[in-house]
Amino acid sequence: MTTTPTDDPAGASPTPPVGSPDTAAELADTMTRAIKRIRRRTSERLEPYGITPGQGRALRALAHAPGCELPDRAMRLSDLADRLHIAPRSATTVVDALEEAGLVERSPDPADRRAVRILLTEAGQAAVERIGQVRHEVAQEYFGRVSPADQEVLLRVLRSAEADYAAAMPPRRPASPGAAR
Repeated sequence: MTTTPTDDPAGASPTPPVGSPDTAAELADTMTRAIKRIRRRTSERLEPYGITPGQGRALRALAHAPGCELPDRAMRLSDLADRLHIAPRSATTVVDALEEAGLVERSPDPADRRAVRILLTEAGQAAVERIGQVRHEVAQEYFGRVSPADQEVLLRVLRSAEADYAAAMPPRRPASPGAAR
């Protein structure tokens, strides 16, 4: 039986034949829906902790930076912006909220007085652990019924597509302040 838009409760388009020119577009649409569902559920689960998904990404980036626990090796604000693929001003806004919540501390960069380094606090480390648990739970809710073998195939295919895309595209430069978005 062919699926029609009214037959699909998720509102997906009719399934194109495998290998058709629309398969890649359908894949992109399906991934977008999946990402939105996962992000929405993650956001709901992080809300009681006062952490947004964007703040969670920043905390995870800081936690996974080499030497992040040492003040003299903490990540620079500009490096955090690069790692998150956001403008430095946006990174400043995220770090402001994290600092206000007591999850990070700013310190001057000893090598460059104009630069600021970001260090996770003990509360920030605890938040990273909570975020990891929430991410695991949400991923299990979404992908738990998919066989481990299919999960591995999907992960391998998406990693390959991402690597090929990244290799073919020029590096993305953050928009300058005041630029049209």
